[in-house]
Amino acid sequence: MEVRFGERVDDLGRGGLRIIQHPERFPFGMDPVLLAHFVTVRKDSRVLDLGTGCGIIPLLLSALHPTAVITGLEIQPDTADMAARSVALNGLEDRIRIDCGDYRHVRELYGHGKFDVVTLNPPYREPGTGAVSPAAGRATARHELAGDLGAALSAASVAVKYGGRVAVVFLAERLVDLLVQLRAVKLEPKRLRLIHPRAGRPANLLLLEAVKGGGPGLKVEPPLTVYAAGQTYSAELLALYNAYA
Repeated sequence: MEVRFGERVDDLGRGGLRIIQHPERFPFGMDPVLLAHFVTVRKDSRVLDLGTGCGIIPLLLSALHPTAVITGLEIQPDTADMAARSVALNGLEDRIRIDCGDYRHVRELYGHGKFDVVTLNPPYREPGTGAVSPAAGRATARHELAGDLGAALSAASVAVKYGGRVAVVFLAERLVDLLVQLRAVKLEPKRLRLIHPRAGRPANLLLLEAVKGGGPGLKVEPPLTVYAAGQTYSAELLALYNAYA
């Protein structure tokens, strides 16, 4: 296992779990931690993480769900290689596989309906909205440059089995876009949780879980507040991070 120039190794805390990151390839933030704890993963599930980036969601899920077998798909070769080296660093090659490829070709890569769960932390911004980072890795992670939301959800629908679950973390302001496009690919929204930066402030993120071919009926869960006072995380968010301590 090799750590290359400009990269760093960060300790995730739980059981000595570590991850290789590079500052120009969009190091992970809070969003994948929220998604990893939100998604429903049952015993022996086969999980696909679309647009896995540095591989943080597969690594977290491997700790939270010790019987899950997880695949991460990443379009950028350098980032996919970095994620694969993180898997090797933790000795998890028997449970996590990192593939380099485009999720728009997910049927050719994996076939149809092969996964119990699909996770997705897609780029939040449409082209032409917001400033695009000059760093290619950051730009692809933030903006829909390698496939829009519809393409990502279509790929998730192809990959997940009937009755399987697709979990997404996304911008709250784009909730309507998300709901409309989920139903368009036969993914029925079943659980929704809004993320608020502080009490009394509008939500800025959301977590949503859909079921392939599920019946109507959406459960709106209690909101999660990120900060309690000042820059102190709320008790619930601290508990999520402490799960890796």
